[in-house]
Amino acid sequence: MSTESHKPVRRKTVPQIAARKGGEPIVSLTSYHAHTAAIVDKYADFILVGDSLGMVMHGMESTVGVPLDLMIMHGRAVVRGTSRSLIVVDMPFGTYEESPNVAFRNAAKIMKETGCGAVKLEGGARMAETIRFLTERGIPVMAHIGLTPQSSHVMGGFKTQGRDEDSWPAHEADARAVAEAGAFAVVLEGMVERLAAKISKQIAIPTIGIGASAECDGQILVLEDMLGLNPKPPKFVKVYGRLAEEIETAVEGYARDVRDRSFPTDDQTYS
Repeated sequence: MSTESHKPVRRKTVPQIAARKGGEPIVSLTSYHAHTAAIVDKYADFILVGDSLGMVMHGMESTVGVPLDLMIMHGRAVVRGTSRSLIVVDMPFGTYEESPNVAFRNAAKIMKETGCGAVKLEGGARMAETIRFLTERGIPVMAHIGLTPQSSHVMGGFKTQGRDEDSWPAHEADARAVAEAGAFAVVLEGMVERLAAKISKQIAIPTIGIGASAECDGQILVLEDMLGLNPKPPKFVKVYGRLAEEIETAVEGYARDVRDRSFPTDDQTYS
């Protein structure tokens, strides 16, 4: 019998993701619980435990109200349900902006209590000092620029970035700043295609697009969006499933069977 099948499965590492710059596109999705993470784990290079869970799982209006302990709880679940993908956990609003020291304390807490492989934080040049501080102390950081949901109140909502070419230099400077500070990858969100493609060519770390360009080094979507569970997904989402319809059909059938006493049958009853 071949010994290949007995080799332990190893998680993808931060250096492996970073080395994919310009190579095979990086596949990523969000996940917030163990059972969906176990499915995504078979196909994704990294899984993001995004603070989008506040809106997707808990009905919040934005990501701003997500607490650190909630991220840790969901992060633990995803780590437990996976064995192959690099797990990245979002740092929620208010846990890293105050100072590099505060950011380190909270990032270390996330990594120690979840077992994840990296954290993600939003912000470009303004967060470069913090990114450098964290990476120099052994915490891998994925950056996030463009449309940054935690700053939606300042931005005036979820607005596409880069429609005005006069704004491009600031976005390009953000990308250079986080790359030079030590981020191993950067998410480009809600960014016009030409700008995202330009940034992807300019910097030495992988770019992960969400509502950006196919020229990015990888892509990420919110799992529930692409599965058809969001009744109004963003324009950039391609819906690969219709789970909302399937779930409703199943629940409707269950309710009907209970009401007409056709469930449970002998097959579902202990004698």
